[in-house]
Formats: sequence, structure tokens, C-alpha cells
Amino acid sequence: MGYAVLHMEKTSGTDAAMSAHIERTIKPKNADESRTHLNRELITFPDGVYNRTQAIQHRLDTAGLTRKIGNNQVRAIRVLLTGTHEDMIRITNEGRLDEWCSDNLKYLADTFGRENIVSAVLHMDEQTPHIHATLVPIVKGERKRKKKEEQVKKRYRKKPTDTARLCADEIMTRTKLKSYQDTYAQAMSGYGLQRGIDGSEAKHISTRQYYRDLMQQTEHLRADIGQLQDRKETAQEELRRAKKEMQTEKLKGAATTAATNIAESVGSFFGSNKVKTLERENSALHQVVATHEETIETLQTKLQTIQADHSRQVLDMQQKHIKELQVRDTEHKKEVSRLTALLNKTLKWFPQIKGMLNLERLCFAVGFNQEQTAVLMMGKPLGYSGELYSEEHKRKFMAKEVKAKVFSDKGRFVLTIDLQPIGEWFKEQFEKLRQGVNIRQSPKQSRLKL
Repeated sequence: MGYAVLHMEKTSGTDAAMSAHIERTIKPKNADESRTHLNRELITFPDGVYNRTQAIQHRLDTAGLTRKIGNNQVRAIRVLLTGTHEDMIRITNEGRLDEWCSDNLKYLADTFGRENIVSAVLHMDEQTPHIHATLVPIVKGERKRKKKEEQVKKRYRKKPTDTARLCADEIMTRTKLKSYQDTYAQAMSGYGLQRGIDGSEAKHISTRQYYRDLMQQTEHLRADIGQLQDRKETAQEELRRAKKEMQTEKLKGAATTAATNIAESVGSFFGSNKVKTLERENSALHQVVATHEETIETLQTKLQTIQADHSRQVLDMQQKHIKELQVRDTEHKKEVSRLTALLNKTLKWFPQIKGMLNLERLCFAVGFNQEQTAVLMMGKPLGYSGELYSEEHKRKFMAKEVKAKVFSDKGRFVLTIDLQPIGEWFKEQFEKLRQGVNIRQSPKQSRLKL
């Protein structure tokens, strides 16, 4: 039985770098580009909002905040939702991934408030399926006062206790973080996932480090440890064999000593030559035993040296990996900063790119494939027959020999079906479907009246 994983991390500012990662405007090295089209946004943005960054700002603008937001104040909390790799693959293969996503959204809404969850993206192009959710920490109720404020609070005008406030610390107290782990594990128990060890000394790592460590770090270390383990086992086998041989030689020595005593007692019958011969053989056997004992001591020393080398090499490799991780983390931060600046310039110089990216996501969500979407993005008409999916009506509608095309209206892109905006086309198809159902029901109602 695997574990349910819920990881929360504060962020300040616009969090543009993470938005680029989540929305795949910058392709991470550990992502499979052939599966990126399987990624999907699980929450519909409000009108006029086209990405995660805008969704965060929209929530802050419409929450009714009365206090000015500080420059370093936490504006959003990243929430990573997943499970043990093998269990997430099992859930996907069983066809329960959509159900898992719905239960995760329900848990987030019940725990933090539906309006505070402004984005939730399912990533399928990485090794383990997971959800990146974004929580804007809007809370209500009177804030905790400091002791001095409590003593002189009569001087101040009493404020309403239900005023909306931006306060990440109130959401991420130690007690509440532990409670989230308990309640999330309960919500995921139906998928064979359980809570992690309570009170474990394991520490969370940042999201960037989590992805980086998945691609590197352990395989080289395991190979080196395996080689040292083989050397250790070989030395132990030699030690066991030497001990066995020593035991055999001791038994031979004891038998030889007994034989010598007997020979001495009957030496008068056989003469002194045979006794001397036995004494020489006995001395030779004792020399062999002494040699084996020296060999055993040498092997024990060798084994201790190997164990010390093993520990030292493991420590050296760990320190080397840590230094490499630090260097790569610094390089990664520089690259992210450079790409973020480049992206901001691009969006500033070409503001229509945002609309085009949202249009591309809409085409994929409706049901057009990559080639068809490319035709539409170039403003060319596209003849189409098949099913089209409506997020508003949560169903597919049959489109027979229709013509799809994208029009640009003052920088805003509109997807049309037979020169009709697709939203209106979906409403028209739904109305036809509803009328068809009513017509089929009418004869039955007439017969009932008779």
C-alpha cells in the first residue's frame, strides 16, 4: 500500500517561473514532449483571465481586501498532489485518473474554499502523474493580536471580524499542516493510498530539487556501493573458508599430539626414529596452523580496510553530489531568470501570444488534434466531421461537415463553427438536443392524458 503525497510551498510575487513550468511555456528536461498534450487545466478561468498568473491576481483583486499587499507578502501557495509512483500508474491503468482528479479538487475546495483554488493542472508528461494546484491564502476572521495590541486594543476602533485577509501563515501553521496530511490521506484511502509516517524526520525539498533529484543522484551511487559490497562479500567468504581450514588443522594437530604420546609410550618397541618422525610432522602441522591464523588476521585487517574505504567513498560521493546539485541549482536559477526576462519581453512586445496560447488550449480541449489546430492557428478554414466537446455542457456534440475557422477581433481570437462563435454553436446544438428530447416525450404525455 503506497503513500498519498501532499506538499505545500509558499511563494511571493507573481511566481512567473513556476507558471512557466506548470503551463509548459518553458519545456523542462524531465518532460516527455510526446505526452505534453495529455496535460490539462482542471479549473476553468474567469472571463478575461487566460493563465495562472492572471488567475492569482484576479482572486486578489476580487476578494475584497482592505489592507495593502506588501511587496514580500505571500500571494499564493503551491500545492503538489500525487502518490507513490507504482500506485499512480495503477490508478491510471485502472481508468480512475479522472475520478482521482475530481476527488482532489473536492478536497482542495472543502479544505481551503473553492474560490481560493485558482488553478489546478494535471501533468501527464513526467514520470509520475501529479497535480500542481495554486491556492491564494484568503482567510476571514479576526487576526491574532500581539500582546501589546491586546492590552491597548480599546484605543482602536473595533473592526469587523469577517473581513477578508491575505494570510498564508494562518493556513500553514504546524498544527494545520499536520491536519492536512491526515485528512488528505483519508480522502485518498479509496485509491489504496495511506498517510506517510507521522513524526518522520524526513524533510520536504523544493519542487525544483524534487524534479532534479528524480533524474539523477542515486544510480551512480548505487553502482559504486554495489562494487564495494561485492568486495566485502568476497573478503567475508575468504575469511569463512580460512576459519574452516584452521578448525580442520587444529583437529589434525590434536590427533597428531595424541599419536605422539602413544608413540612415546611404546617407543621402546619401535625405536626413537619413528618418534622423531612423528614429532617433525607434528611441528610442521603446528606451523601450518600458525600460517592460517596469520592469514585470517590479514583477511580481517583487509576487511576492515575495505569497510573504511567504502564509508569514505560513500561520504566523498555524497559530498560530490551535493556540490554538483548546488552548482546546477545556481545555474538553473540563472537560466530561469534569463528565460523569465525573455518571456516577459516577448509577452510585452507580442501581447497577442497569450491569446494564441489560450486559443491553442481551447482547440485541444474541444477535440481538434495537433495538425488541425495548426491549420486553425494560421487563420485557415478547416473542414471537420466528428465530435466536439463542450466544457460548459460537459458533453460531446456531433459536428457533420462543418467549417471551423479562427477570426481575430481587436487582438482577441475567436474560434467559430460555420462562422458562428463556438460557444453559441454549442448552445444551439444543446437546444436542438433538448427540443428533440421534448418532442419524443410529448406523445407519451398525450396518451397519459387520454
